[in-house]
Amino acid sequence: MDATQLGNEVNTFLSQLAAWAAVALPQLVSAVVLLLVGLWFAGWADRSVRRVLTNRVEPTLCGVLGSVVRYGILVIVLVAVLGQIGIQTTSILAALGAAGLAIGLAMQGTLSNIAAGMMLLWLRPFRVGDYIDTGSVAGTVKELGLFASELHTWDGVFLFVPNSQLWNTRVLNYSRLPTRMVDLKFGVAYNDDLPKGQQVLLQLVTSDARIQPDPAPIVFVNELGDSAVELALRFWVANADYWTLRREMTERGKSELEAAGLSIPFPQRDVHVLPVNGGPQMQLAQSS
Repeated sequence: MDATQLGNEVNTFLSQLAAWAAVALPQLVSAVVLLLVGLWFAGWADRSVRRVLTNRVEPTLCGVLGSVVRYGILVIVLVAVLGQIGIQTTSILAALGAAGLAIGLAMQGTLSNIAAGMMLLWLRPFRVGDYIDTGSVAGTVKELGLFASELHTWDGVFLFVPNSQLWNTRVLNYSRLPTRMVDLKFGVAYNDDLPKGQQVLLQLVTSDARIQPDPAPIVFVNELGDSAVELALRFWVANADYWTLRREMTERGKSELEAAGLSIPFPQRDVHVLPVNGGPQMQLAQSS
């Protein structure tokens, strides 16, 4: 190839390159600008969603919704950028749809946990710091995540529970309501003064400022047992004082009843030896 032919080839290549650049460069520049604007808009939308939802929903839900909005915008921007530079997006969208379906079928358990996490975050049957019991797990909620939740038991055990197990079951929330009822039982003898015992227990709780006056404390005969009459003492306290007052009033109730002359009986078994046919024979008789 001589110099003249080489020069013609170079000129032809440069002419074709210039013609391509005249068409492609504006599209490429517009695609880059669209991508930059889309990235900025996705970040702005994420921050706006978090700011609007702050103090309205759970902090974890704010982050999740913000991320969903951000990545949704990024997917739309990416498809628009590919279309801007001349790439057919129909086949890409079809491939992404098929891949999403395959991934969804392979991750049914994970997706169910995500769906359960979203419902828990939205409906909020419990919050961080609440003590809950589902029958199979119980503990204080330390973190409510999108896939699983972290609970700590009363004896210091770490629990990592998938959200689907917390959603598809009954949840007892012991921390949600501000007050709780304490229900105590005291057994007294059948020959004791029942009105006096009721008065002693009622004075015990009404004299304590931590006991809620409304609903008012009550004392009543709950059951006639085999060896004792059961007095029930019910009163309402602040949720934070529940266990402290339950333990304290159980101990003080026993002491006050005994100080008032009432006895707290317990089952006893007396053994009587009776003569039968000239010889001793033991007969068991239960009494209190």
